[in-house]
Amino acid sequence: MRIVDVNEFYSPTGGGVRTYIDRKMGLMADLGHELIVIAAGREDRIEERPGGGRIIYVKASRLPFDQNYGLFWDAAPIVTLLDELRPDLVETSSPWRPAWIVGQWQPKAGHDVARVFFMHNDNVAAYALRWFEGLAPQQRIERAFAWYSRYMSRFLDNFDSVVTNGPALEKRLRARGVRIDVAMPLGIERGHFSPDFRDEKLRAALLAQCDLPPEGHLLLGLGRHHPEKRWDLVADAVTQAGTRIPVGMILLGTGVDSRRIEKRIAGSPHIRMFSPVYDRERLARIMASCDALIHGSEAEPFGLVASEAMAAGLPLIAPDSGGCAEIVDPLSSEVYAARDTNACAAAIQRLFARDQTMLRRAARVAADRVRSDREHTEDLMTYYTGLVAAKRARVAA
Repeated sequence: MRIVDVNEFYSPTGGGVRTYIDRKMGLMADLGHELIVIAAGREDRIEERPGGGRIIYVKASRLPFDQNYGLFWDAAPIVTLLDELRPDLVETSSPWRPAWIVGQWQPKAGHDVARVFFMHNDNVAAYALRWFEGLAPQQRIERAFAWYSRYMSRFLDNFDSVVTNGPALEKRLRARGVRIDVAMPLGIERGHFSPDFRDEKLRAALLAQCDLPPEGHLLLGLGRHHPEKRWDLVADAVTQAGTRIPVGMILLGTGVDSRRIEKRIAGSPHIRMFSPVYDRERLARIMASCDALIHGSEAEPFGLVASEAMAAGLPLIAPDSGGCAEIVDPLSSEVYAARDTNACAAAIQRLFARDQTMLRRAARVAADRVRSDREHTEDLMTYYTGLVAAKRARVAA
C-alpha cells in the first residue's frame, strides 16, 4: 500500500512530528508499505530514505512566527504530485489549505483513493483558550470559537475517515461536535529508552550545573519553546518549590519563545536552559539520569515526550487535562490543576516527599507498559488497509 502524507508540519528542524514520521516511514517499509511525505520546504527537492519512503519538499512560504515551518497555498504542485504518485491512501493533518487541497482533489479515472484527516493537535486549546483565559471562563471561550469546529466539519465531509492520535483529543473534539471515526494512540521507539541508562555521575554533574548537591532533586523539561507549552508556569513552579526543597530543572529545547524563557529564568540559580539534544542515545542517558519529567501544557494532544520519559523510568509531573493526563501512572506520577502555578509547585513537593526508592520501582514497572511505535503503526496500517478495501468496494458497487 502506498500512502502519501501532505504535511505542513514536517520540517528537518522540527520536533515531535518529524520524529514520528521518520520512524513511521521505516516501520511501514518493514511491514511492506510505502510512505511518501509531501512537505512544505524552502526549495523543491527530494530526499530518499534508506529502506524505503521519501520526503518530497515543495517550495512554500515560511510561517511568519516560526521559520522552521512552511505554509502551502498553491494547489497545483500538490495535485500534480498526487496524480503522479497515485497513492492508495492520502493523508493530511493541516486544517488550512492542505485540508481543502486533499479533500477536493479529483483523481484521474480508474484511480480509487481513500482520504484520511489525521488530527494531531487542537488549535482551540493551544491558542484561543490560552489567549483569552484571563478574560472569560473556558466554556464561554469554547462557545465563542464554535465557528472553528463548524469550519472543520465542512472540510471533513470530504474525507473517508477522521483519526486522532489518542483519547484526549478524541474526547475534546467530539465534545465540540467534530466528527471523529477512530483514535489511534501513538507510541514511541521503546528500544532507545530504558531505566538501565541511568548514570549517577551524569546526574550529579547536571545537578552541579543547577548549583545543587547530589542529594538534590533534578527535573527535566523537554520540548519546543512555544507559549502553549507553558514553560513560564513550569519555571515559576520550580522556583517556588525550590524555596522548600532542593530542586532544580534542566530545560532542553528551542523555539520562538526561547529568548523570553531565557529572560524569565535569568535570576534562578537552579534552572538551566540547554539546546536540543538530537543524539538519541545521549538524550536517553540524560532522561534516565533525571528524577522526573515536568510538563506544563494542558493542550498537549498526546504526549510523546511523556511516553519517552516513562520508558526511561521517570516519574511524571503533569497537568490534569490533555494528552499527558491520559497516560500518567498514578503510582509513579503527580498531576496538578492545569494552568495553576501553585498547584504545580505543590505537585513537585508531593512527588519528592514520597519514598524515592519505591517511586523509582513503580516508575520502572510503568516503563514496561509504554506503547511502542511499532504497535501504533501495525494498528494504523490494519485500519488503513480496511479503509482502502472498503473504498474500492463502494466504488465498484
